[in-house]
Amino acid sequence: MNPLSHEPAVPDITVDGTGLLCVALLMRLRKEIDGAEPGTVVHVVATDPAAPLDLPAWCHMTGHHYLGPAPGDDRPVYAPRLSANARPTKADAPWSPTDT
Repeated sequence: MNPLSHEPAVPDITVDGTGLLCVALLMRLRKEIDGAEPGTVVHVVATDPAAPLDLPAWCHMTGHHYLGPAPGDDRPVYAPRLSANARPTKADAPWSPTDT
């Protein structure tokens, strides 16, 4: 949800993580958002039952803004908004920050 208008955020990028466990999902998400502009809204389709916990935790760790569940078809969809001040993670380890 867009916190200013209370309308669902329209995605700029959609990442289909159907059937992926969260580590693989986060690796795909990280790859898909690489180079995206701050403020980009991403819809993440995620069927892993841990996704409702892991996606907000990953957003908190990286500094992206978790907007919450988003309207979707018959699959669960979650929406982060990319932050300009996000902390990067390793490509092969989405829970690990890059060495700076």
